[in-house]
Formats: sequence, C-alpha cells, structure tokens
Amino acid sequence: MQLNFFGGTGSVTGANFLMNFEENGEKINIAVDCGLVQGSEEAKRINGIPFPYEPSSVNFLVVTHAHIDHIGRIPKLVKNGFKGKIFSTPATRDIATLLLDDMLRIVEDEARRGGVLPLYDKKDMEMALSLWETLPYHTPLELGMGITLTYKDSGHILGSAMAEFSKNGSKIVFTGDLGNSPSLLLNDTEAVTDANYIVMESVYGDRNHEPKDERKRKLKEIIEDTIKNKRLLIIPAFSLERTQVILYEMNEFFEQSNLSQIPVFVDSPLATKITAVYEKYSSQLNANIQEQMAKGDDVFKFPRLKFTLRPNESENIDMTQNPKIILAGSGMSNGGRVVNHERDHVSDPNATILFVGYQSVGTLGRQIQDGASEVSIHGEKLKVRAKIESIEGYSSHKDSDGLLAFVEKASEFGGLKKVFVVMGELKSSLFLVQKLKDNLDVDAYHPEYEEKVEIDL
Repeated sequence: MQLNFFGGTGSVTGANFLMNFEENGEKINIAVDCGLVQGSEEAKRINGIPFPYEPSSVNFLVVTHAHIDHIGRIPKLVKNGFKGKIFSTPATRDIATLLLDDMLRIVEDEARRGGVLPLYDKKDMEMALSLWETLPYHTPLELGMGITLTYKDSGHILGSAMAEFSKNGSKIVFTGDLGNSPSLLLNDTEAVTDANYIVMESVYGDRNHEPKDERKRKLKEIIEDTIKNKRLLIIPAFSLERTQVILYEMNEFFEQSNLSQIPVFVDSPLATKITAVYEKYSSQLNANIQEQMAKGDDVFKFPRLKFTLRPNESENIDMTQNPKIILAGSGMSNGGRVVNHERDHVSDPNATILFVGYQSVGTLGRQIQDGASEVSIHGEKLKVRAKIESIEGYSSHKDSDGLLAFVEKASEFGGLKKVFVVMGELKSSLFLVQKLKDNLDVDAYHPEYEEKVEIDL
C-alpha cells in the first residue's frame, strides 16, 4: 500500500492523507480527511490550488471528525470530481452539516472581497452531503479488496473517531485528533493495542497542559476578577466542544459556589446549534454527564445565560453594563463575531481577553496572545490595552505526555512498526518524533508534504 501525505505536514491544519491499494490489477484509493489550511493569507492560496491527486480517482473519503481543518475542503473535492462515498460517525455528519454551511458563507464572502471564484458553492456542499454515509463506533465495514474500516472513539470532540483500516491481518490507524482525556463531557480516548502503523497528531507534541484542577481554578479566578472589578470578559471560543465545556464549567461555578450571577452571552448562532447536537447525542457523553442530565440538570444552561442569534442582539450586548462575559467564535479570532468584540474592546484596559484554545500561527488570536502591542482589525490599527490571559488546559488535544502514553500503550503488543507524526507545527512534530524514539524506542517519523511511503498492509 502507498501512503501519501497531502496535508497536515509541518502544519496543524489541512489534514489530507491518501492510501493507494493495488492488488492483482484491482485498485482502491482511500482518502482520510480533507481539511482546510488555516491561519494565514498564504493558507487561502494553498486552499485554492488543485489537489495533488485526481479527486475522481478516490473511491472513499473517511472523515475522523468535524473540525474545519479536517472537513473544510470536502466540497472542493466534490467540485473537482470526487464521486465516491464519504464516511463518518453519525454525530460527525450532523456537526459537519452545520459547520460546512457556516463555512460556505465565509468562503463566498472571501471570494467577493478578493474578486475571485469561491472555493466551492452551495451545490458542491449539498452534493458532498448526498454522498455522506454514517458508520457507528465499533462497526466493521468492508470496503473491498479485504480492507475493513472500523471507528474507535478518540475522545476529542463529539463524534470524533480514529479510523482503523485492517487488511491481511495488518492494521493502520489514523488518529485524527486525540482527546485530552479525561474530558468533562466525553468518554476517554480508546486505546489502540494492535496497530502496525499509526498516523498521529502532534499539536501539543512539545509541551504539556496545566493540570485540570489548575485550569478550573484559573478560570474561576478570572471570572471572580471580572465580577469584583466590574470588567468585561471576552472568551474567543470554538463553537464546537470548547463552548460546551466552558458553559459546563460556568454552570458548576454558579450552582455550587458563591459566585454572583452575571450576564453571560453566547454570541454565536453556530455554537447554539452545535450545543443542541450535544443534547441530541447525550448518550455518547460520559457517564457523569448522563447521570446529571437524567436528574434533570441542563448542564449547558444556567440563569442569566443568553444565546444571541440575530445580529442586532449581538450589537446590543454593549448595552448591558459590566460585569459580563461574552463567549463568541471564532476560537482563533480569525472570523466571526468575536472579532467585532475585540475591535471594540482590545484597547479597553477594563476588558480581559481570555484564550482557551490553540491559536494558529498568523491568526489575530495568536498575535494578541503572543503580546502584540498593536493589532489591525478590519483595517483599523488598535493598541492592545486589554488584559490578556490564556488557559491551555482547556485544549481538547492530548499534550506531549498524553501522546507518549498513547503510543506506549500501542507499542506493548510488539507489532508496531512505524509511527508517522503529523498535524503539528514543525517544531512540535519533530520534538514528539525524538521523544518517541528516546523514551519508547519506537520508529517515529515526520513525513514531508507530498511524500509517498510504501508500507506492508
């Protein structure tokens, strides 16, 4: 089998891998993920160039989860000729439907402003969804030529999965993104115990998160400071997973501590819709959450929480006096309503901007997080006078030690031949490669873009 790396190499985003199987004159081509490259102006150019393979030659596209850096170019793949089948878990398809529809608006807006053709249109998106089938966890599916696909829970976001392909008694696993287990909402990442090859993420390959008790304490302290000093707290939060986790934490704070109830705005129509999907698939949340919900506790809602759907509701948030909290997308401040709030308050010393997730290189969020004294928002140069805070412990990715422990478990059976380290900034991926070699004596390797590797499967 030939394994091709067409995205997610030297970069966190843009995951796109292709397996070419050929046997006795028969061929099957299987792509894993087809994500958008994010984070810079250069990313837009990369997203627009032709795929380095013929989309019409791909028989199956296997999706690990619904983040845009794993699904964002699927409609483009269809536009360029893909007519095969797309597979994901049911929850991933539901969330992907919402995210792709939201992304369509962004794609069309960027095309208008740039005077170019959009990456794809509504017809392409609808065609992609018509090709999309669902596969529950632990349900083997024969793809042909003796190749079987099975999904295992990666514990990253709702519906996220590791894609396990087996053939002739050998296995290759694509991890997608691996969850920061134990999670407040989700089940733990399942162990991989019999894979011969692993293609794994490395977002936090070179660093560890702060302890979960520490992140909770820090969030509570920031909220207490917001209340005591009548401040504005802006939290750029990914609509998927991060918003739901922060809402759960706030629900606990307001229910179980002496924190005063203050207005909390979820200023994201997309986050509102995705939260409803979490409620729909509550049976896939962990046992603790299911128990709370069975007792009638709506874990994502509390007094003085308001979901703002219409633009005028978003604009009216400024009419509410401090103290108050705004959660808005996007999580990297590279679009969405949070950018308007940052434009209005990044120069306000009575505002706090709290980052609770990874900020990709080149994004506005990364600039602010890295301590820029001045930023440009909507063409306006603004001094950064707001208080800037970061809590990395809320990441939904495993940290360096978590990734090491995952591979250590996978190596115990003795048949692990090679680990391909991808989906991380270059320094993070290379650090993890060396860590796996030094600590586990595992054959770890970081492939380059468009590299092709022959493996036995």
